[in-house]
Amino acid sequence: MHANEPEPRTTASPASARAPLSKAADLTPPVPTPDFLESATSLGIEFEPGELDRLGTFLALLLDANTRTNLTAIKDPADAWTRHVLDALTLLPMLADLPEGARVIDIGSGGGLPAIPLAIVSPHLRFTLLEATGKKCDFLRHAIAELGLPNADVLQSRAETAGQDRGTRQPDGSRTGAIREVFDAATARAVGPLAVVAELTIPLVKVGGLVVLVKGQRADEELAAAKQALHMLGATHAGTIDTPTGRVVVLEKLRTTPRTYPRRDGEPKRTPLGVPKTPTP
Repeated sequence: MHANEPEPRTTASPASARAPLSKAADLTPPVPTPDFLESATSLGIEFEPGELDRLGTFLALLLDANTRTNLTAIKDPADAWTRHVLDALTLLPMLADLPEGARVIDIGSGGGLPAIPLAIVSPHLRFTLLEATGKKCDFLRHAIAELGLPNADVLQSRAETAGQDRGTRQPDGSRTGAIREVFDAATARAVGPLAVVAELTIPLVKVGGLVVLVKGQRADEELAAAKQALHMLGATHAGTIDTPTGRVVVLEKLRTTPRTYPRRDGEPKRTPLGVPKTPTP
């Protein structure tokens, strides 16, 4: 973090109300599976010394914490290597051109996916994990500390609130500590339909920034439904990439997002932008 930047604003959760989380030293990390290693090689991923160990430690922390807090439906370590770690790392090519120190925000981080695996293998990028639920934020902070990731921090907030945070106005008219339109890229996985997640992510990135979304086989259908929403938010569809674990939709922000967006908490999900309302019978 640069000296002229404010500390990330986080909301602490009462420790007494949370079940204790295990230390990494007390857990046995799962070993990468041959399928995972083969798929990573096919994607052109070359791991630096220690990165596979840290990825395994992250999975151990995640699966252990999942016995206390609902973080993932995947409980088998072999499946987790592919469906969690590999799935996260499929975003690497889309983030490859970001410069040293670029800022990436992950919306609805939950159990730390895709942000924590990406932070492990991309130490030159700075990740903010945005999550609204206190117990999940506790896990994220714990995992970041146990893994020793200086390039990751946690912000406890709803995306709608963060997207309207323009920081504090200074006497000279400038603003500091803003969350809105300061990130070079945003990522999201399993947050909702594309029209919804677009409204939650696009306001957070700079003009020229990217939004990288992990989607499934309905990506084309969701894109068609989100066409008007993207126009309203100032973004365009830059491409869809097929990966070994699904499909990744890339959006590019072309102009400043109108101040109206994102709307109030819960409204993007209740009434997605540009999607015709179903008439009441």
